[in-house]
Amino acid sequence: MNIGIEEARSLVKRAMGALGHDAFDAQLIADHLIDCELRGLTYGGLPRAVSIIERLERTGNVRTPVAVLHETPVSARLDGGDNLGYVVGYRATRIAIEKARELGIAVVGADRTWYTGMLSYYAEMAAAEGLVTMIASNASPWVAPHGATEGRFGTNPICFGFPSTGDPVIWDIGTSTIMHAEVLLADREGRQIPEGVAFGPDGLPTRHPGEALAGAFAPWGGHKGSGLGIVVQLLGILAGSPVLPPDLADFGFLIVALKPDLMMPAAEYRLKVSEYADAVRSARPVQGGAPVRMPFDRSAAERRRRLEAGTIEVSDAVLERLRDVAGQTD
Repeated sequence: MNIGIEEARSLVKRAMGALGHDAFDAQLIADHLIDCELRGLTYGGLPRAVSIIERLERTGNVRTPVAVLHETPVSARLDGGDNLGYVVGYRATRIAIEKARELGIAVVGADRTWYTGMLSYYAEMAAAEGLVTMIASNASPWVAPHGATEGRFGTNPICFGFPSTGDPVIWDIGTSTIMHAEVLLADREGRQIPEGVAFGPDGLPTRHPGEALAGAFAPWGGHKGSGLGIVVQLLGILAGSPVLPPDLADFGFLIVALKPDLMMPAAEYRLKVSEYADAVRSARPVQGGAPVRMPFDRSAAERRRRLEAGTIEVSDAVLERLRDVAGQTD
Protein backbone atom coordinates (compact mmCIF):
# COMPACT_ATOMS: atom_id res chain seq x y z
CA MET A 1 0.00 0.00 0.00
CA ASN A 2 1.04 3.63 -0.39
CA ILE A 3 2.09 5.51 2.73
CA GLY A 4 3.24 9.08 3.20
CA ILE A 5 7.00 9.53 3.44
CA GLU A 6 6.87 11.31 6.80
CA GLU A 7 4.37 8.77 8.15
CA ALA A 8 6.78 5.99 7.15
CA ARG A 9 9.71 7.81 8.73
CA SER A 10 7.79 8.27 11.96
CA LEU A 11 6.73 4.62 12.00
CA VAL A 12 10.30 3.38 11.59
CA LYS A 13 11.49 5.80 14.25
CA ARG A 14 8.90 4.52 16.73
CA ALA A 15 9.74 0.90 15.93
CA MET A 16 13.45 1.50 16.45
CA GLY A 17 12.66 3.30 19.71
CA ALA A 18 10.65 0.31 20.85
CA LEU A 19 13.76 -1.81 20.24
CA GLY A 20 15.75 0.32 22.68
CA HIS A 21 17.36 2.95 20.45
CA ASP A 22 17.41 6.50 21.79
CA ALA A 23 15.66 9.28 19.87
CA PHE A 24 18.77 10.40 17.97
CA ASP A 25 19.74 6.89 16.81
CA ALA A 26 16.13 5.99 15.98
CA GLN A 27 15.87 9.10 13.79
CA LEU A 28 19.20 8.30 12.15
CA ILE A 29 18.14 4.74 11.33
CA ALA A 30 14.79 5.94 10.00
CA ASP A 31 16.45 8.56 7.78
CA HIS A 32 18.80 5.95 6.30
CA LEU A 33 16.01 3.45 5.58
CA ILE A 34 13.72 6.11 4.10
CA ASP A 35 16.55 7.31 1.86
CA CYS A 36 16.83 3.75 0.54
CA GLU A 37 13.13 3.85 -0.30
CA LEU A 38 13.43 7.27 -1.95
CA ARG A 39 16.27 6.06 -4.12
CA GLY A 40 14.34 2.98 -5.28
CA LEU A 41 16.32 0.46 -3.21
CA THR A 42 13.25 -0.99 -1.57
CA TYR A 43 14.99 -4.11 -0.26
CA GLY A 44 17.17 -1.84 1.90
CA GLY A 45 14.25 0.28 3.08
CA LEU A 46 11.33 -0.68 5.30
CA PRO A 47 11.78 -4.44 4.73
CA ARG A 48 15.26 -4.00 6.22
CA ALA A 49 13.61 -2.62 9.37
CA VAL A 50 11.87 -6.00 9.73
CA SER A 51 15.24 -7.76 9.35
CA ILE A 52 16.64 -5.53 12.10
CA ILE A 53 13.75 -6.52 14.36
CA GLU A 54 14.33 -10.21 13.64
CA ARG A 55 18.05 -9.97 14.33
CA LEU A 56 17.49 -8.23 17.68
CA GLU A 57 14.81 -10.75 18.61
CA ARG A 58 17.33 -13.51 17.91
CA THR A 59 20.29 -12.02 19.77
CA GLY A 60 18.68 -9.72 22.31
CA ASN A 61 19.72 -6.15 22.90
CA VAL A 62 23.36 -6.57 23.95
CA ARG A 63 24.52 -3.19 22.68
CA THR A 64 27.11 -1.09 24.46
CA PRO A 65 27.94 2.54 23.58
CA VAL A 66 30.16 3.13 20.55
CA ALA A 67 33.64 3.77 21.95
CA VAL A 68 36.93 5.09 20.55
CA LEU A 69 39.60 2.41 21.11
CA HIS A 70 42.54 4.20 19.51
CA GLU A 71 42.97 7.69 18.09
CA THR A 72 45.58 9.86 16.40
CA PRO A 73 45.14 13.32 14.82
CA VAL A 74 44.33 11.66 11.47
CA SER A 75 42.81 8.33 12.49
CA ALA A 76 40.50 6.54 14.87
CA ARG A 77 39.36 3.01 15.52
CA LEU A 78 35.93 2.48 17.02
CA ASP A 79 34.32 -0.38 18.91
CA GLY A 80 30.82 -0.47 17.49
CA GLY A 81 29.44 -2.21 20.58
CA ASP A 82 27.14 -4.44 18.46
CA ASN A 83 25.23 -1.34 17.40
CA LEU A 84 23.50 -1.26 14.04
CA GLY A 85 25.83 -0.18 11.25
CA TYR A 86 23.78 2.90 10.37
CA VAL A 87 24.64 4.30 13.80
CA VAL A 88 28.29 3.19 13.77
CA GLY A 89 28.90 4.24 10.16
CA TYR A 90 27.43 7.68 10.83
CA ARG A 91 29.65 8.15 13.90
CA ALA A 92 32.75 7.00 12.00
CA THR A 93 31.94 9.32 9.09
CA ARG A 94 31.43 12.33 11.37
CA ILE A 95 34.81 11.69 12.99
CA ALA A 96 36.45 11.30 9.57
CA ILE A 97 34.89 14.55 8.36
CA GLU A 98 36.07 16.48 11.41
CA LYS A 99 39.63 15.15 11.20
CA ALA A 100 39.89 15.65 7.43
CA ARG A 101 38.61 19.22 7.74
CA GLU A 102 41.42 20.00 10.17
CA LEU A 103 44.36 18.07 8.73
CA GLY A 104 43.27 17.25 5.19
CA ILE A 105 43.02 13.47 5.50
CA ALA A 106 41.51 10.93 7.87
CA VAL A 107 41.17 7.16 8.21
CA VAL A 108 38.52 5.78 10.56
CA GLY A 109 37.70 2.11 11.14
CA ALA A 110 34.99 0.46 13.20
CA ASP A 111 34.18 -3.13 14.10
CA ARG A 112 31.50 -4.99 16.08
CA THR A 113 28.68 -3.70 13.92
CA TRP A 114 26.21 -5.08 11.35
CA TYR A 115 23.98 -3.88 8.49
CA THR A 116 26.04 -0.87 7.45
CA GLY A 117 23.48 0.00 4.75
CA MET A 118 24.19 2.22 1.74
CA LEU A 119 27.79 3.36 1.85
CA SER A 120 26.76 6.14 -0.51
CA TYR A 121 24.78 7.62 2.41
CA TYR A 122 28.08 8.31 4.20
CA ALA A 123 29.87 9.38 1.01
CA GLU A 124 27.12 11.93 0.38
CA MET A 125 27.60 13.29 3.92
CA ALA A 126 31.31 13.78 3.24
CA ALA A 127 30.83 15.17 -0.27
CA ALA A 128 28.54 17.84 1.19
CA GLU A 129 31.60 18.93 3.20
CA GLY A 130 33.76 18.97 0.07
CA LEU A 131 35.57 15.71 0.83
CA VAL A 132 36.62 12.81 -1.40
CA THR A 133 35.99 9.41 0.20
CA MET A 134 36.70 5.71 -0.13
CA ILE A 135 34.50 3.52 2.06
CA ALA A 136 34.39 -0.27 2.47
CA SER A 137 32.44 -2.63 4.69
CA ASN A 138 32.86 -6.37 4.97
CA ALA A 139 30.22 -8.80 6.21
CA SER A 140 29.42 -12.40 7.05
CA PRO A 141 30.81 -14.89 4.46
CA TRP A 142 27.70 -15.17 2.32
CA VAL A 143 29.53 -14.95 -1.04
CA ALA A 144 31.64 -17.60 -2.75
CA PRO A 145 34.95 -16.66 -4.38
CA HIS A 146 35.11 -17.06 -8.15
CA GLY A 147 35.17 -20.75 -8.99
CA ALA A 148 33.83 -21.84 -5.58
CA THR A 149 30.40 -22.61 -4.11
CA GLU A 150 31.02 -21.84 -0.41
CA GLY A 151 30.99 -18.40 1.14
CA ARG A 152 34.30 -16.77 2.04
CA PHE A 153 33.48 -13.04 1.96
CA GLY A 154 30.46 -10.82 2.43
CA THR A 155 28.34 -8.92 -0.05
CA ASN A 156 31.10 -6.40 0.70
CA PRO A 157 30.15 -3.00 -0.70
CA ILE A 158 32.80 -0.50 -1.71
CA CYS A 159 32.13 3.14 -2.42
CA PHE A 160 33.94 6.20 -3.78
CA GLY A 161 32.55 9.72 -3.46
CA PHE A 162 33.57 12.99 -5.13
CA PRO A 163 32.21 16.51 -4.56
CA SER A 164 31.22 18.58 -7.57
CA THR A 165 29.46 21.86 -8.27
CA GLY A 166 26.15 19.99 -8.33
CA ASP A 167 25.17 16.49 -7.25
CA PRO A 168 28.18 14.51 -6.06
CA VAL A 169 29.62 11.67 -8.10
CA ILE A 170 29.26 8.54 -5.99
CA TRP A 171 29.96 4.98 -7.08
CA ASP A 172 28.64 2.44 -4.58
CA ILE A 173 28.45 -1.26 -5.41
CA GLY A 174 28.14 -4.59 -3.69
CA THR A 175 30.60 -7.25 -4.81
CA SER A 176 28.04 -10.06 -5.07
CA THR A 177 25.60 -10.70 -7.91
CA ILE A 178 22.69 -10.25 -5.51
CA MET A 179 22.49 -8.49 -2.15
CA HIS A 180 21.63 -10.29 1.08
CA ALA A 181 18.61 -8.01 1.60
CA GLU A 182 17.29 -8.85 -1.88
CA VAL A 183 17.39 -12.57 -1.09
CA LEU A 184 15.71 -12.04 2.28
CA LEU A 185 12.95 -10.01 0.65
CA ALA A 186 12.41 -12.67 -2.03
CA ASP A 187 12.17 -15.28 0.73
CA ARG A 188 9.57 -13.20 2.61
CA GLU A 189 7.50 -12.72 -0.53
CA GLY A 190 7.78 -16.31 -1.74
CA ARG A 191 9.58 -15.34 -4.95
CA GLN A 192 12.42 -17.06 -6.74
CA ILE A 193 15.70 -15.26 -7.28
CA PRO A 194 17.29 -14.91 -10.74
CA GLU A 195 19.29 -17.70 -12.31
CA GLY A 196 23.02 -17.79 -11.85
CA VAL A 197 23.26 -15.70 -8.67
CA ALA A 198 23.44 -18.31 -5.91
CA PHE A 199 24.31 -21.85 -4.88
CA GLY A 200 22.46 -24.10 -2.46
CA PRO A 201 24.17 -25.84 0.47
CA ASP A 202 24.83 -28.78 -1.86
CA GLY A 203 26.92 -26.52 -4.12
CA LEU A 204 24.42 -26.67 -6.99
CA PRO A 205 22.90 -23.53 -8.57
CA THR A 206 19.57 -22.55 -7.06
CA ARG A 207 16.78 -20.04 -7.52
CA HIS A 208 15.26 -20.76 -4.11
CA PRO A 209 16.06 -17.91 -1.69
CA GLY A 210 16.04 -20.17 1.36
CA GLU A 211 18.59 -22.48 -0.25
CA ALA A 212 20.70 -19.46 -1.27
CA LEU A 213 20.69 -18.17 2.31
CA ALA A 214 21.87 -21.59 3.49
CA GLY A 215 24.42 -21.78 0.67
CA ALA A 216 26.30 -18.91 -0.98
CA PHE A 217 25.83 -16.08 -3.46
CA ALA A 218 27.92 -15.78 -6.60
CA PRO A 219 30.46 -12.94 -6.86
CA TRP A 220 29.77 -9.99 -9.14
CA GLY A 221 32.04 -9.60 -12.16
CA GLY A 222 33.68 -13.01 -12.22
CA HIS A 223 37.29 -13.15 -11.04
CA LYS A 224 37.59 -9.34 -11.09
CA GLY A 225 34.61 -8.77 -8.82
CA SER A 226 35.68 -11.68 -6.65
CA GLY A 227 39.08 -10.05 -6.21
CA LEU A 228 37.42 -6.77 -5.25
CA GLY A 229 35.28 -8.60 -2.68
CA ILE A 230 38.41 -10.12 -1.16
CA VAL A 231 40.00 -6.66 -0.99
CA VAL A 232 36.98 -5.33 0.91
CA GLN A 233 37.15 -8.28 3.29
CA LEU A 234 40.76 -7.39 4.06
CA LEU A 235 39.91 -3.71 4.56
CA GLY A 236 37.22 -4.74 7.03
CA ILE A 237 39.78 -6.86 8.85
CA LEU A 238 42.00 -3.77 9.00
CA ALA A 239 39.07 -2.02 10.70
CA GLY A 240 39.03 -4.79 13.33
CA SER A 241 36.64 -7.47 12.11
CA PRO A 242 37.41 -11.18 12.47
CA VAL A 243 38.69 -12.96 9.37
CA LEU A 244 35.22 -14.43 8.80
CA PRO A 245 32.57 -12.45 10.71
CA PRO A 246 29.75 -14.56 12.21
CA ASP A 247 26.21 -14.26 10.92
CA LEU A 248 25.10 -10.62 11.08
CA ALA A 249 27.75 -9.57 13.60
CA ASP A 250 31.25 -8.12 13.85
CA PHE A 251 31.37 -6.42 10.45
CA GLY A 252 34.28 -4.08 9.75
CA PHE A 253 33.72 -0.56 8.35
CA LEU A 254 36.53 1.63 6.99
CA ILE A 255 36.36 5.19 5.66
CA VAL A 256 39.17 7.28 4.18
CA ALA A 257 38.33 10.96 3.68
CA LEU A 258 40.50 13.69 2.17
CA LYS A 259 40.32 17.33 1.16
CA PRO A 260 40.97 18.00 -2.53
CA ASP A 261 43.15 20.97 -1.56
CA LEU A 262 45.87 18.52 -0.59
CA MET A 263 46.42 18.43 -4.34
CA MET A 264 44.78 21.55 -5.81
CA PRO A 265 42.32 24.31 -4.87
CA ALA A 266 39.08 22.67 -3.73
CA ALA A 267 36.89 24.86 -6.00
CA GLU A 268 39.02 23.92 -9.01
CA TYR A 269 38.62 20.22 -8.25
CA ARG A 270 34.83 20.48 -7.87
CA LEU A 271 34.68 22.23 -11.24
CA LYS A 272 36.81 19.54 -12.89
CA VAL A 273 34.60 16.79 -11.44
CA SER A 274 31.55 18.53 -12.90
CA GLU A 275 33.25 19.05 -16.26
CA TYR A 276 34.17 15.39 -16.44
CA ALA A 277 30.65 14.31 -15.44
CA ASP A 278 29.23 16.44 -18.26
CA ALA A 279 31.73 14.91 -20.69
CA VAL A 280 30.64 11.38 -19.73
CA ARG A 281 26.95 12.25 -20.03
CA SER A 282 27.55 13.74 -23.48
CA ALA A 283 28.99 10.48 -24.83
CA ARG A 284 27.00 9.05 -27.73
CA PRO A 285 24.78 6.22 -26.40
CA VAL A 286 24.48 2.89 -28.14
CA GLN A 287 21.89 2.76 -30.87
CA GLY A 288 18.45 2.87 -29.27
CA GLY A 289 19.95 3.30 -25.82
CA ALA A 290 19.13 5.80 -23.07
CA PRO A 291 21.29 8.85 -22.40
CA VAL A 292 24.55 8.04 -20.60
CA ARG A 293 24.50 8.62 -16.85
CA MET A 294 27.13 9.21 -14.20
CA PRO A 295 27.12 7.15 -10.99
CA PHE A 296 24.52 8.54 -8.56
CA ASP A 297 22.48 10.28 -11.29
CA ARG A 298 19.73 7.67 -11.06
CA SER A 299 19.58 7.78 -7.26
CA ALA A 300 19.43 11.57 -7.15
CA ALA A 301 16.71 11.76 -9.80
CA GLU A 302 14.64 8.99 -8.21
CA ARG A 303 14.87 10.65 -4.80
CA ARG A 304 13.60 13.96 -6.22
CA ARG A 305 10.75 12.21 -8.02
CA ARG A 306 9.59 10.33 -4.95
CA LEU A 307 9.92 13.35 -2.68
CA GLU A 308 7.69 15.25 -5.07
CA ALA A 309 5.17 12.39 -5.08
CA GLY A 310 5.24 12.37 -1.27
CA THR A 311 4.53 8.65 -0.87
CA ILE A 312 6.27 5.27 -1.01
CA GLU A 313 4.84 1.80 -1.53
CA VAL A 314 5.18 -0.67 1.34
CA SER A 315 3.92 -4.25 1.48
CA ASP A 316 1.07 -4.91 3.89
CA ALA A 317 3.10 -7.56 5.74
CA VAL A 318 6.03 -5.20 6.37
CA LEU A 319 3.71 -2.40 7.46
CA GLU A 320 1.83 -4.69 9.83
CA ARG A 321 5.06 -5.93 11.43
CA LEU A 322 6.39 -2.42 11.97
CA ARG A 323 3.10 -1.20 13.40
CA ASP A 324 3.02 -4.16 15.75
CA VAL A 325 6.51 -3.43 17.07
CA ALA A 326 5.81 0.29 17.26
CA GLY A 327 2.70 -0.41 19.31
CA GLN A 328 0.40 1.06 16.67
CA THR A 329 -2.93 -0.62 16.18
CA ASP A 330 -4.56 1.47 13.47
